[in-house]
Amino acid sequence: MKTGLYFGSFNPVHIGHLAIANYVIAFTDLDQLWFIISPQNPLKMRASLLEDHKRRTLLEMAIEGDDRFRVCDIEFKMPKPSYTIDTLTYLKELHPRNEFVLIMGSDGLPTFRKWKNYKIIEEHYTRYIYPRPGFPFDPAEHHNTRIIDAPLMEISSTFIRQALKSKLDIRHFLPHMVYKYITEMHYYKNG
Repeated sequence: MKTGLYFGSFNPVHIGHLAIANYVIAFTDLDQLWFIISPQNPLKMRASLLEDHKRRTLLEMAIEGDDRFRVCDIEFKMPKPSYTIDTLTYLKELHPRNEFVLIMGSDGLPTFRKWKNYKIIEEHYTRYIYPRPGFPFDPAEHHNTRIIDAPLMEISSTFIRQALKSKLDIRHFLPHMVYKYITEMHYYKNG
């Protein structure tokens, strides 16, 4: 089974994440897509990160009823910070029949060569790259990649958090149940 792995903090999950996931699953050869929730990206600050289980709950709400998608919290049980190569190795042990493909935004490419054992990832895992604003890339410079001509999404979780902190009505930037739950629970209210 060809499985796309969409890594991210999903802090919070928003319509941009879902639009990219939907595009990738509908317009490529993937059989399913797993959202891999990262508890701590080694290249990012943890300061504004909502607790792991809360982000998982929001993501489960966002994809409820869509069998093409799955939430995977494997990194919650692994040493922190989480490294993609370690997660890939563990997933391959658990699911040896799956062919795993990484789903990445072009904004992740400038730091890709800083990833732990990036050459192993490059060699053994295809990366499907979708465009991100301000991050054009030349596939010739990146081994084992495939460009995904997905719509350009300018929405980000940082934008969502800032808007929520400013008490702006952004209900249509989030799945309905996610927005409702975030509002009821007062998530991101203080930054």
